[in-house]
Amino acid sequence: MSTASMTTAKAPPVLDVDPFSDENIADPTAFHTALRETGPVVFIEKYDMYAVGRYDEVKTVMSDYQRFTSTGGIGMSDIRKPGAWRTPSPITEIDPPRHTGVRGAMTKILSPIVIRKWREHFSEEAEVVADRVVAKGEIEAVTELVEAYVLKVFPDVLGVDMPRKDFIAIGEMNFNQIGPNNENLQKSLKRVEPILDAYQKSFQRESMIPGGFGEKIFLAEDAGEFEKGTAGVQVRSFLRAGVDTTIAGIGHTLNLLAQNPGEWAKVKAAPAKIRTAFEEALRLHSPSQVMFRTTSAPLEFAGLSLAGDVKIGNFMGAANRDPRKFEDPDRFDVDRDVTGVHLAFGTGPHVCIGQMIARLEAECILGAIVRRVKAIEPAGDPEYRIVNTLRTLERLPLRLVPA
Repeated sequence: MSTASMTTAKAPPVLDVDPFSDENIADPTAFHTALRETGPVVFIEKYDMYAVGRYDEVKTVMSDYQRFTSTGGIGMSDIRKPGAWRTPSPITEIDPPRHTGVRGAMTKILSPIVIRKWREHFSEEAEVVADRVVAKGEIEAVTELVEAYVLKVFPDVLGVDMPRKDFIAIGEMNFNQIGPNNENLQKSLKRVEPILDAYQKSFQRESMIPGGFGEKIFLAEDAGEFEKGTAGVQVRSFLRAGVDTTIAGIGHTLNLLAQNPGEWAKVKAAPAKIRTAFEEALRLHSPSQVMFRTTSAPLEFAGLSLAGDVKIGNFMGAANRDPRKFEDPDRFDVDRDVTGVHLAFGTGPHVCIGQMIARLEAECILGAIVRRVKAIEPAGDPEYRIVNTLRTLERLPLRLVPA
């Protein structure tokens, strides 16, 4: 681009808002609308960062690694600079071509054939959990159904021996770290302090359960497919990506089906719609609300002039409700197939490598519920957990009416 074009482009408009206030985390609707309507890119002064919330711009920033690099970290803090409050991931915080080799090695371990073999285990456990909660009738679905299921099957196949109760606390810390170093992060760091040593040991070679996916990552490192000393961090990164967001997505699906009896009736009549219901729930309530990139150099984007070496927040939650892309975007519609269109799994080189696992978990547990239940009804108001970058339910009281 010419110097002239750079000098004629305007700076992005300033949006005076804190995306990470408790109010905006609990209900991001107003913030998302302001972000999309203020401009294709905005500047958020409080954090000295750019932000995008329209579908096309979010998709471009997440895909164009040459202009918007991941090497500064996918969180708000720049992992290359002093004062960063996150440790780097050896797969999510590198760019191609280096990333291509690492992801290729991981994909080889995590092939569709491997995941299909997990279906039997996932399905068997789903039947056990579904029988238990349907017999109970009125449940708190987050802990009794969703966490009870995901925190059993995913660590089983990953081959990580770690107390299940610790997963939620660690996940909250991780998703708080992606955002600002605020009170939410400090509280979660204090909460996990007693278990951090045990958590770190859980990802050492000697802690891997034989035959699990984690052990295979260490074997791939031995074979030279991963950089020496990175296998444990690869396992940790995979765990981070595969527990909290899946729990959130399944929880959102159950909540939306309970709140929309007409859509539940469609799923009950045609259980294959479980898949589109899950994808639509991910669109409406993207578990991972924002991921960051860093501008590689001064550039012009969407007709605006951006400075180099500045963080830019990609608010997938806002993009997935962009009326420029989705008709009637706030409506839950199980006939709307947004698989591969919504941005809840990311896009570009860093699109979620574990999305097939999340879909399989959701299909198994939601399918088991659909087969046993005539109706899902709210039994109280849902409550959302306050985590900087994760949209997830704290409580979901449901009444399950047996078929």
